[in-house]
Amino acid sequence: MCGIIGYVGNRPCEEILLQGLERLQYRGYDSAGLAFQQDGRIESVRAVGNLASLRDTLAIGAPQRARARSGGATATVLTEPTTGIGHTRWATHGGVTWENAHPHADTDGRVHIVLNGIIENHLALRDELTRLGAEFSSETDAEVVAHLLAHLYRGDLVDAVRQALERLGGHFAFVAMSAEHPDLLVGTRRECPLVVGVGEDEHFVASAIPAFLKDTRRVHVLREGEIAVLEPHRARFLDASGISRPVSPVSVDWDDDVVEKGGFETFMLKEIHEQSSAVADTLEGWLDLAGAMPDIGIDEQRLRKIRRVVIVACGTSYHAGLAGRIALERWAHIPVEVDLASEFRYRAPLLEEDSLIVGITQSGETADTLAAMRLARGRGALVLALTNVPGSQVTQEADGVLLTRAGMEIGVAATKTFVAQVAALYGFALRMAQLRGTLPAPALEDLHGELTLLPARLDEVLVSVQRPVQLLAERLADCEFFLFLGRLAGLPVALEGALKLKEISYIPSDAYAAGEMKHGPIALLGAQTPVVCVATDLSVLDKMLSNVSEVRARGARVFAIATEGSKEVAEHAEQVVYIPRTDALLQTILAIVPLQLLAYYIARERALNVDQPRNLAKTVTVE
Repeated sequence: MCGIIGYVGNRPCEEILLQGLERLQYRGYDSAGLAFQQDGRIESVRAVGNLASLRDTLAIGAPQRARARSGGATATVLTEPTTGIGHTRWATHGGVTWENAHPHADTDGRVHIVLNGIIENHLALRDELTRLGAEFSSETDAEVVAHLLAHLYRGDLVDAVRQALERLGGHFAFVAMSAEHPDLLVGTRRECPLVVGVGEDEHFVASAIPAFLKDTRRVHVLREGEIAVLEPHRARFLDASGISRPVSPVSVDWDDDVVEKGGFETFMLKEIHEQSSAVADTLEGWLDLAGAMPDIGIDEQRLRKIRRVVIVACGTSYHAGLAGRIALERWAHIPVEVDLASEFRYRAPLLEEDSLIVGITQSGETADTLAAMRLARGRGALVLALTNVPGSQVTQEADGVLLTRAGMEIGVAATKTFVAQVAALYGFALRMAQLRGTLPAPALEDLHGELTLLPARLDEVLVSVQRPVQLLAERLADCEFFLFLGRLAGLPVALEGALKLKEISYIPSDAYAAGEMKHGPIALLGAQTPVVCVATDLSVLDKMLSNVSEVRARGARVFAIATEGSKEVAEHAEQVVYIPRTDALLQTILAIVPLQLLAYYIARERALNVDQPRNLAKTVTVE
């Protein structure tokens, strides 16, 4: 979850590190810190809260640090540090306190580290190191790594990192520097991401590419257990045994403005408006029914033999999986299960070689989804990763990869990555239907045409619903509870709409299949309770309207998302927002837009930070 940044080069590094951390804020954090290397010593600065607090702390302590750097003299020209590491911390071990904030050092301050992830054997290592004389100043597992490195250090920081990698359990990435090794950073990873940026006589290391994108687009994504040894003029890469291995950095085609707001007031609003291009880019290649299926790393013969699909995912990705299930079953006639990744591996799932496990993770790093995929692959099942990040951990551990092409998403609450995931599953389901011969040619052509029109219809929805939804949000911003209802293709929309509202407005909300309302949730309804009904699937519209009538009979207020031309919905709802008519399944992608905007504008009415909601992280690398 946390963000790591490191720099070694010839430029003053304080502002470089701060700007890098600012570009990693989407990962979620509750404290932050920097450490600088200079003249045989290391300075650390920490702060609880956001990066503005860290900047204030740096400004307050600047005169004192300057005197220390000049040996107490009053010289006006001082050399600024050019090597350093930074960290945004999301608390896992120990509370949100100054003592627990990163970076961490050993007792003597010789070795400083920043860490992302979890050290699972930290308690055993802490006991061992304490017996050997280590004195701990925090409750964190990160400090254990610093003390372990100091214990293993025999004049060679790289070898100490290599030995530590053998001793540490869990999933993590860390970067270390030593007061005795000027202009040197050493980083490594296990399951958590770490990326090196290659500049001109300078190198960067970070949890994600945006941290240094404005300075270089030449990157190398560290492999599992790989060690990066970074100096201003060179970068070396070693395997876990310490043997050097050749690496050729690749160039990424992202523009620096992907991490800028582009004239929008927030990243989330910008990304909502980018959904049409995200869907168009993701579907590119999948809609060429005259050509071969796009290469996903699994040949067509194996795909034809698939007799069962199991989708594993968490949060928003789980909701995308529910939408994908309907398409795969209806179009390709394949039985599909959708399971929460955090539960899947603990229930002794039954898997066969003709099962396809689809792991969906926006970041490509989600710990629970990775664990579920590993279990499935270990039992002989075929594993397909669906992710937005090329080269991420899931792409290295799956048999095949299905990429969304949503671009970088900075807002913690997923928007464009959700619609891109659903679009990717639709494209895959369509081509599987073609491959298996389960749909006649006219039906394939009709679906192809509807999918082709989706990006334009997304733009149409944004234009038509934004202002009405904003006005509705102003009326409902003070409500204390929302209920969302949907059926078939509308159910994933209802679930995702409720999640968006919880994530960014902190309003308790729940979502149910509308037919389940009478089996308990109806007890939650009182006079004026807002109920949002996704009434877009015309095949069950009569049933949905019957459920809506039951809601209204309890005095609740009904707000509906409906298909153009469905005039009967207006007779049952206080307000209706219409979306263009298309295939019932494809309306999932269109119907989520009004609910994203509803959550967004309610949160803005409540003066909340929609891009960085409390307690949440964009990338969940811990279980």
